Amino acid sequence: MASEAPPFWWEAADWRAWSLSPLSALYGLVAGYRMASAKRAKVDAPVLCVGNFTVGGEGKTPVSIALARQAKMLGRKPGFLTRGHGGSMAGSAMAGAHLVNVRKDLSRHVGDEPLLLARHAPTLVAPDRLTGARELIGIGCDFIIMDDGFQSARIHMDYAVMVIDARRGLGNGHIIPGGPMRAPLVDQLRYADAVLTMGEGNAADRVVRRASRAGRPVFEARLRPRGVRAIKGGRFLAFAGIGNPKKFFDSVAEAGGTVVEARSFPDHHPFDDDEARDLLAAAEKDGLQLITTEKDLVRLKGGREALGALAEKSRVLQVEAEFDAPDMPVSIVESTIEAWRARALR
Repeated sequence: MASEAPPFWWEAADWRAWSLSPLSALYGLVAGYRMASAKRAKVDAPVLCVGNFTVGGEGKTPVSIALARQAKMLGRKPGFLTRGHGGSMAGSAMAGAHLVNVRKDLSRHVGDEPLLLARHAPTLVAPDRLTGARELIGIGCDFIIMDDGFQSARIHMDYAVMVIDARRGLGNGHIIPGGPMRAPLVDQLRYADAVLTMGEGNAADRVVRRASRAGRPVFEARLRPRGVRAIKGGRFLAFAGIGNPKKFFDSVAEAGGTVVEARSFPDHHPFDDDEARDLLAAAEKDGLQLITTEKDLVRLKGGREALGALAEKSRVLQVEAEFDAPDMPVSIVESTIEAWRARALR
């Protein structure tokens, strides 16, 4: 099921956020208690968690892919562990663990992000992350990258890097449902090993200062567009159903394209034929090319009629995580392995 963060979450706190403060306080107490009291099961492999403090849109997927690539370069066999947000399996406790098959699986079942991750390493969709981690180890993976799941407190994390958008930061700073925060910042930082800011901006400075005072390393990265030659000089109708569509529209402009019209949809949005026909007609009317994200394209694939036509006519802007310091991925992967070895000796 698609989810949409209310726009006021990303603005200065107003009456809506403050009126929800009692519920936010209750949510925060429960989330903080759950993180503090959970018995985190340990598995027989290093576990690296790529998480975030808020709901969606920080760029975790490209970061996870970059870290898997680095793990391979260090001789490891990484595997991704995910819940498959946006797919039907994510909401079913009876679904069990499922190894993603990029040739056969559809995003409406396994989610869009798992289909992208599975192009780079074995990817298991599992509502129960402990079962999923054990199954990944069972098929030969010796380095687990947990995409999200930081707050679920189900398995022991040897290293947790928290990704935060440098432009949006923590939004209005309130906890769900009054804001995008998943738990109080102090509770989350207690279990985080590092913070990674994505992009340009100063909205994450508060978190950076708190992390630095707590002795946590702070890394910096950005999303770099790939294949820009096909984008440069083009006039586009850009559409995206991700956590932060504006980030995608900015990336199109960075690649040299002109976004004449931008259409935003909720995160993990399941497009229907009517929406597809509308996008196709709008682009044709104004003589624009269609462009979208890799995540959106995998949701269009497998559709018939208008959805299939939209998938065929849409260009895709690919992005990858580019770290400010080239040795950052090495440091993160090696720190995860070192922490795992240390706990194995206890």
